[in-house]
Amino acid sequence: MSEITVDETKVINSIPRSIVVVADATFFARSYGILRFRNPVTKENLIWKEIFSETPGQYEHLKLKLEEQGYCIKAAVLDGKRGVRNVFSGIPVQMCQFHQVAIVNRYLTTRPILEAGKELRLIALQLTKLNENDFAKLLNDWHAKWQDFLKEKTTNPFTNRWHYTHKRIRSAYRSLKTNLPYLFVYQKYPELNIPNTCNSIDGSNTTLKNLLRNHRGMNRHNRYKMICQILGNQAPKN
Repeated sequence: MSEITVDETKVINSIPRSIVVVADATFFARSYGILRFRNPVTKENLIWKEIFSETPGQYEHLKLKLEEQGYCIKAAVLDGKRGVRNVFSGIPVQMCQFHQVAIVNRYLTTRPILEAGKELRLIALQLTKLNENDFAKLLNDWHAKWQDFLKEKTTNPFTNRWHYTHKRIRSAYRSLKTNLPYLFVYQKYPELNIPNTCNSIDGSNTTLKNLLRNHRGMNRHNRYKMICQILGNQAPKN
């Protein structure tokens, strides 16, 4: 299998075809990582590049490079990074359900103290087990039950300014509500066989990070060379 180098972008030179891609970024340090597109069916790493920040422009760059090679992207699975969905406008976009649960956990922690938070987290944990209508009903019922609670405000006695008392619970709910149209896209297009998570990439990230951890101290050039070798070897041979 040969590789094409395009502005530090690696493209696996396999047979162009219609594909579903899982796209995600992995960071090995605060400002150094890899963005890659992967075929979850064949487990091919199709294209990747070094990144120093995760932006919609980076995703667009890889999308265009892949299309230049003759690929037709039929659908995409993303982690919910703001603005990235627009890069894939016009095709089905599935948000990774596990990333959505992780977002909820960041707001609520894995052990919420307040009852409203406990109930909301339990709803989020059912994402992979429900369809969109059933999940939306649980979410709407939860909001109807706790809407007065969510409106509670706390006033600062020194500045006389107020803020919502339960900001983190409100944020967790807003995230679920905002992302709801993208959380069950895979169920609407069964013929495309769209995954509901980014597991195809997340699983191989563990292997990649472990291998790099054993080779600390490499300069950037050698590190990226090693990353390319690892990612290239994870793809099936033609």
